[in-house]
Amino acid sequence: MSLWSRVLLIIRAKGQAALERVEDPREVLGYVDEQQQELLRRVKQGLIEVAISKRQLQQQVEKLDTRVPRLEDQARRAIAAERQDLARLALERKQRALAEMSTLQTHVAEVDQEERRLTLAEQQLVARIEEFRMHRQTLAARYTAAEAQVQVNEALGGVSQDFADLGMALGRAEERIERMQAHASAVGALVDSGVLAMPTVEGDIVERELREVAGQQGAEEELAALEAELNPGKALGSGESDD
Repeated sequence: MSLWSRVLLIIRAKGQAALERVEDPREVLGYVDEQQQELLRRVKQGLIEVAISKRQLQQQVEKLDTRVPRLEDQARRAIAAERQDLARLALERKQRALAEMSTLQTHVAEVDQEERRLTLAEQQLVARIEEFRMHRQTLAARYTAAEAQVQVNEALGGVSQDFADLGMALGRAEERIERMQAHASAVGALVDSGVLAMPTVEGDIVERELREVAGQQGAEEELAALEAELNPGKALGSGESDD
């Protein structure tokens, strides 16, 4: 089963609710990276175990390889001693050792092939992990940039709404100010025309009439004095005729 198949299997096993909770793609990428690292760790551990097994098999082959000449020597000495039974036994052991050594050599070849396969898999996995990390960084950067862009757009949308609300508030304030200024202007015009004059002592109608009469008398007296000053003869003539 491939790594992605495992990821999909785990996601499906957690159910739809868990899938809906996975909102940040960076978390999924991080999980995939962890799984790849775990797979690489297993491959390395397999390489170590294969290397140990290979070394153990080679050691057994070396022991059998050193045993064969000793068994041949035993067979020669047994024949020299006219002990055909011992020579036969030594040669039988030699044949079993050769057969076992052949089997072990086959196992060594198989283990060596497995070691080469795991080494190649490790190299490919390391290259894939490195490529994935670069791709992951690119995707994470793109997602972060998109997320920041969404946040900025949302903020700008809020600011635009705030400015719209502020503009409406300013428009209402300006309208109120204009109405207040118009009201003040109208009241001022009414005050100037005397329509809105308050009935104080100075503004009482009787007092105002008396002041007007006094003003008219003063004006007549000042006018008579001015005419007397400018036309003294006329003033005297009008005085004699009066007598």
